[in-house]
Amino acid sequence: MGLSVENIANAARSIDPVFLHTPQFEAEALGDVVGVRVVVKVETLNPIRSFKGRGTDFFVQQLDARPPSMVCASAGNFGQGLAYAARKTGLVCEVYASEHANPLKLERMRSLGAQVRIAGKDFDEAKAAARESAQRHGTLFVEDGRELAIAEGAGSIAVELCEWPDALDTVVIPLGNGALLGGMGTWIKAVSPSTRVVGVCAASAPSMEQSWRAGRLVETERAETIADGIAVRVPVAEALDYLRDAVDEVVLVSEDALWRATQLVWGTLGIIVETAGAAGVAALLEYPAMLARGLVATPLCGGNLTSDQLAALMSEDAVYNTPT
Repeated sequence: MGLSVENIANAARSIDPVFLHTPQFEAEALGDVVGVRVVVKVETLNPIRSFKGRGTDFFVQQLDARPPSMVCASAGNFGQGLAYAARKTGLVCEVYASEHANPLKLERMRSLGAQVRIAGKDFDEAKAAARESAQRHGTLFVEDGRELAIAEGAGSIAVELCEWPDALDTVVIPLGNGALLGGMGTWIKAVSPSTRVVGVCAASAPSMEQSWRAGRLVETERAETIADGIAVRVPVAEALDYLRDAVDEVVLVSEDALWRATQLVWGTLGIIVETAGAAGVAALLEYPAMLARGLVATPLCGGNLTSDQLAALMSEDAVYNTPT
């Protein structure tokens, strides 16, 4: 069973309003730098500073029988989303994160009521620990990318984006576990089949790109990227299935491009965005010939930066010496 366009439409009506109808506008200053008209959709202005609240809220709504507790793994934003939804409904949320997880995201998950467990050297090791804990205690294991309702909730972003009055030639979307790209791509292909849907992975964490291109699961030994939100080493099989008909191309971007994109969004728009959340802009920087035509749109997906990252981002060089 794949993603449902009807469910995506329902998600766009029923998700907690705090996550819906986010700003979208043509970013002229950004477009001047990358050489193409760009529409950005800002998914950072909500209680968890990321798009993840859409999918997690819709997922919890769809549970037939609500368990007393749930467990997941997260680099930080998904865990915040699930904790937020769990707190609203009185559920216990346990989140496994790696030893190298963003400390700000860990603290935000705790502040939302999540029980945070540290396990493993990377996200996928933390996920294995979460799965084992769920099996041992009979707890509901919630896996981002596997649960269709999470992807369908994320697809509500595309419902709003496709209301843009001009035709979108290309939509460029970060690719981690696949829920965002799958949900958005499914809706876009249903309502605007001529629009190209392009996923973006970090070149230092290419497992999903390699899996999509090969048509089978391809694990990598490492996923060492500054973009923790898309640092996937072990792909999700269910996500690969629903991405097949929703995506036209997947590209890889360098660590340098990810950081320059984050600087560029801040320097031109004054918006704080994570490197993973700016992956679409990074693709515009590295693939101008592929993407620089017509009207391009991209979501800015998360804004949870540590104090050190913020200090680097707001340096004079970052603000004024934007890429050309």
